[in-house]
Amino acid sequence: MPETIPVFPLGFPWDTPDPFLFCVHHLDRYPQGNEDLGPDASLAGRPLGNDFTIRDGWRMYHGRTVPGFPAHPHCGFETVTIVTRGYCDHADSLGAAARFGEGDVQWITTGKGLQHSEMFPLLNPQGPNTLELFQIWLNLPARSKRVEPHFKMLWKEDIPIIRKNGASVRLVAGTYGDTTPPAPPPDSWAADPSSELVIAIVDLEPGASFGLPEVDHGTNRRLYLFEGAEIDLGGTRLKNGYGASLDALERKMINGEEPARLLWLQGRPIGEPVAKYGPFVMNTEAEIEQVMQDFRLTQFGGWPWRHPDPVHDRDAGRFARFPDGSEINK
Repeated sequence: MPETIPVFPLGFPWDTPDPFLFCVHHLDRYPQGNEDLGPDASLAGRPLGNDFTIRDGWRMYHGRTVPGFPAHPHCGFETVTIVTRGYCDHADSLGAAARFGEGDVQWITTGKGLQHSEMFPLLNPQGPNTLELFQIWLNLPARSKRVEPHFKMLWKEDIPIIRKNGASVRLVAGTYGDTTPPAPPPDSWAADPSSELVIAIVDLEPGASFGLPEVDHGTNRRLYLFEGAEIDLGGTRLKNGYGASLDALERKMINGEEPARLLWLQGRPIGEPVAKYGPFVMNTEAEIEQVMQDFRLTQFGGWPWRHPDPVHDRDAGRFARFPDGSEINK
């Protein structure tokens, strides 16, 4: 009798196991952009500042002119932002800035605290301006919750793609056979080889198959089917809009008759208490109180930008400017 694998609806946000804290999948089909890089469409009737209900195929989130997330603080964990379509304009309290997208990944160790903004400029004045991104919150162990913040870019040109048996796997973190992506930030849980951590997007052609290798016992592994019809996991049918919780054994996925896309998250648990309050993640409630006091007193270094929701010039291209003043243009 085939083994039954636990499955669950994706919901919003997606359910994630230790060492992950949070995962959201944003898909917004924005129209043409206006001169301010916002939507060239009426915003009347939208609850601007808190627009999370899809209307006409898109949301403004916390943005009022340009969709996105104006300046807000974080500490005690990491954000991994994968933009597969469209662009994200980043700015932070370290003085770093970036425009990234179309397959790029931004990885931030928030550590002892920083502020950043994430805005979604609509660069095409003729439209459309489709945006698809995943934001994953990865926890930090207690020893790393007070490290200096670290800002890193993983450009799409440097992220390896594994192609076999009709599958295409974009490997953001971890290893698969002899394939290894660019290193994560130095204080990340992902930087520990024993963490077994993987972040990857899997594209499957109709009828394609792909195998997940056996990993250390106790490693948490999830698959999230967000596009396609269904895949077979050794007798368990995983349908679109559902996730599967897998054990550490070798697993094979076989796709059905439609192209499919999945997110693969995997990692050895950190196994420490988690205390959360909004954008702050520590180990105890007392530490949360201390972090809130720190933010009230220091604003995590303050906000060096003129506006809480800065966007870069329309023709800026993909780039990153780092806290030390160095810059990369792609």
